Amino acid sequence: MKTRTIILCALLAPLLLTAAAGAKTQKQRQIQPCEGNGSQAEASGCAHREFQAADAELNKAYGRLAGILDAGEKALLKEAELAWIKYRDSTCVFESSQYAGGTMRPMIESFCLARVTKARTAELKEQYELRSQ
Repeated sequence: MKTRTIILCALLAPLLLTAAAGAKTQKQRQIQPCEGNGSQAEASGCAHREFQAADAELNKAYGRLAGILDAGEKALLKEAELAWIKYRDSTCVFESSQYAGGTMRPMIESFCLARVTKARTAELKEQYELRSQ
């Protein structure tokens, strides 16, 4: 019985490793937003629209959360949000600085802004859920 289990595991192991490697490759090669948009200017414009959409979602989540807070909590949220905006902007300027002078810099900065903004939106939504229970 033990030998049978060992043989079965030995036969299944390569299949599992192949499947896992294939899943990793597929995950790494997801199509990025704005991929295949033609020129760099078009890709940068698309990336900026990605950020604008993320920012609109953030504003909705912020407004929703602010709507259930008392005056003191709203003031704290506003203070935190202003500090977060400075963090977001400086982080993305830094991240894109390696492309300074290049045509990709605006696209890289916009993708960073979108990514960081989406993460903040998730945080605000989580705070809303915690506080509205």
